[in-house]
Amino acid sequence: MPELDQYLQACVECKGSDLHVASESPVYVRQLGRLTPITQPLSVADCERMIFEVLEPAVAERIRTEWEVDTAYTMPNGERFRVNAYRQRKGWDAVFRHFSSQVPSIDGLGLPPILKKFSDANQGLILITGPGRSGKSTTCAALVDHMNSESDEHIITIEDPIEYIHQRKKSLVNQRSVGPHTASFSSALRSALREDPDIIMVGEMRDYETMSLALTAAETGHLVIGTLHTGSAAATISRVVNLFPAAEQSQAIASLSESLVGIVSQRLLLNADGLSMVPAFEILVNSLAMANTIRSEEYHKIPSMVATGGSAGMQTMEAAIKGLVAAKKITQAQADEILSEEA
Repeated sequence: MPELDQYLQACVECKGSDLHVASESPVYVRQLGRLTPITQPLSVADCERMIFEVLEPAVAERIRTEWEVDTAYTMPNGERFRVNAYRQRKGWDAVFRHFSSQVPSIDGLGLPPILKKFSDANQGLILITGPGRSGKSTTCAALVDHMNSESDEHIITIEDPIEYIHQRKKSLVNQRSVGPHTASFSSALRSALREDPDIIMVGEMRDYETMSLALTAAETGHLVIGTLHTGSAAATISRVVNLFPAAEQSQAIASLSESLVGIVSQRLLLNADGLSMVPAFEILVNSLAMANTIRSEEYHKIPSMVATGGSAGMQTMEAAIKGLVAAKKITQAQADEILSEEA
């Protein structure tokens, strides 16, 4: 058994989200958003040995020339981790992000029920957004699992790396990882359009080519699920449009207004008991009025439309946070701090 497994198991047992292994530093576990050391500092040699012991030979060879790599690691007991290993001033470091061996469900995670309605769309674009460590990948996995359970479809996921392993339920699910299976998100998405998919999940939409292909797929009979690092529905619309060159933005706006199904912006907050995390969601549903607002580029109207769109399933982050306070899931002081940051 690799020596590192004992620390990874400790991360699992304390319900940590990440394990940090760094040269001349203790091993740290991120638990409830905070880093806690669990060892004495590691030597440069010990850190390098432990990291390379869990890398596949091809990955270890690649990192020696590229100095950084994203991959995945599965412990003998089935626990899985996303791995980012990289070279820094003192030596080799790695971050291991834990994700459960069990694929989460929409109900089990307490996700907004509107997600099930989004998944009923025959085609279009669903965007899951939020900062790092906000649970976007987990939400995407739950959405894919719901569709896998409820419909006879061909689902393709494009990830970096593959996180949750989806077993066949009612759908055919093919999972591809950037690196081992494809050169990039954009190349896999371009290929996917020729692979008879019904649903395509794209782990990251961070460049023009990937977003352009995603919009094309959404307009041509496919349901596309993607993630962005944005903090609100309005910011997401702006980010999508700004990925395109100025000469193409008008067409991108028209495509987005027609193909968008909805946006879920999320963040994880410390529960009032201090023992767990609780999600908060902003939800945009692309109604006819919302599509017209996007098409006319009146993005400043989006927050107020979301605030008054409760009957359509919409919700602002402010309303979500106030709801968590009312349910005693977070404290009023925490809510005040978050809302003051967003003001």
